[in-house]
Amino acid sequence: MKKIVIDPVTRIEGHAKISIYLDDEGQVNDARFHVTEFRGFEKFCVGRPFPEMPGITARICGICPVSHLLASAKTGDRILAVTIPKTAEKLRRLMNLGQIVQSHALSFFHLSAPDLLLGMDSDPEKRNVFGLIAAQPELARGGIRLRQFGQEIIEQLGGRKIHPSWAVPGGVREPLSIAGRTHIQNRIPEARTTVLDALGKFKGLLNDYQKEVQTFGNFPSLFMGLVSPDGLWENYDGHLRFVDSAGNIIADKLDPTNYQEFIGEVVQSDSYLKSPYYRPLGYPDQSDHCRLDSGIYRVGPLARLNVCSHIGTPLADAELREFRDRGKGTVTSSFFYHYARLIEILASIERIEILLDDPDILSNRLRADAGINQLEAVGVSEAPRGTLFHHYKVDENGLLEKVNLVIATGQNNLAMNRTVAQIARHFIHGSEIPEGMLNRVEAGIRAFDPCLSCSTHAAGQMPLHIQLVGKDGSIVNEVWRE
Repeated sequence: MKKIVIDPVTRIEGHAKISIYLDDEGQVNDARFHVTEFRGFEKFCVGRPFPEMPGITARICGICPVSHLLASAKTGDRILAVTIPKTAEKLRRLMNLGQIVQSHALSFFHLSAPDLLLGMDSDPEKRNVFGLIAAQPELARGGIRLRQFGQEIIEQLGGRKIHPSWAVPGGVREPLSIAGRTHIQNRIPEARTTVLDALGKFKGLLNDYQKEVQTFGNFPSLFMGLVSPDGLWENYDGHLRFVDSAGNIIADKLDPTNYQEFIGEVVQSDSYLKSPYYRPLGYPDQSDHCRLDSGIYRVGPLARLNVCSHIGTPLADAELREFRDRGKGTVTSSFFYHYARLIEILASIERIEILLDDPDILSNRLRADAGINQLEAVGVSEAPRGTLFHHYKVDENGLLEKVNLVIATGQNNLAMNRTVAQIARHFIHGSEIPEGMLNRVEAGIRAFDPCLSCSTHAAGQMPLHIQLVGKDGSIVNEVWRE
């Protein structure tokens, strides 16, 4: 058995590595995605007062702070057993939409567009956001401005672009100002034009990437996400729905606060990332790559577009119909996560415009007050990368006794492993491996846009080090990518 190690995987949020195992004939036998650093938030939050949790967990990650802020605040709402004011809910939704725009823009334009627009086999020295700026300056500038638009929505509401401590148990701290609403409204036309242009460019590239469409995590699985009571695309509330790869709804109207009834979690020995699975179908046998009835499920933009009946806004619904035509209903290729992100940006911009036109959005009725009425609660929201669960147990004084965070990237863990193995089997044969082939393995992970700061913290920059190790432990081949 020979082993290739990609450590770390580049252009993702956080640090991880990939191991690829070759048999004696040089064919890929298996592949694994490892998160290599420790996750500790669930432990060091124990003993803290629960009202502090939105502010603490917003600092888990600089890319998706709003996701944890809102899931935590919703958990606090349930501990208080209150219904928050309508304006507070609308403002939370507005901030979450801004978060989706900024995070998806970062993923597409900064992390993945260099592969898609410059080519998977292009010079790695130029295959980055700076190379994209040189090659397609208008597109790159539009992507930077689009992310800025999402960040400014967060700032107008929470007072800062990163780590806002604005949502609290019972509602939100501050209202949206008239000037803030006007500022966001003035930015909408440019943002909409940018994402429509990006959608056109991406669809124009699909003929060049048919091999990647077929091999980047293109396998049957379940998909899970929140939907509204009438099945609309949802990003903040609603119930959970599971669909299979044929488009059949296999579970619907699931109360997300009861997630442990249908989601199990397994800890694997080679990763600090937990592996959730759909409990009724059981934990999948990772050695059986052809099994179709396992509990692997995917979350995030691809899943949300697969589980919803429609989006509810005209431009995004038109794009959703075309998207589904390409996948013959349920879209199973993880390569289309990129496509789904662009559609969700468009949907978010349309929903932002609707919310800003709502007279209630400027109200000052923002918070419900109450004491501790529940000793255990679950808060759920859709993060850019997928469904996020915060589960807290508190004592009579409101001090946390147990914390469990079920992260979207963890829920995609089993699917990411299967994706890496599928790509490696298709592109890697023998010990001499072109750089572009290894980049495709990494690109398969980037399609999921994993956010590992929910699991790990690290500082500094690491080079990419790839080793091909022979059966006797000797290094057969070695590559460094600075």
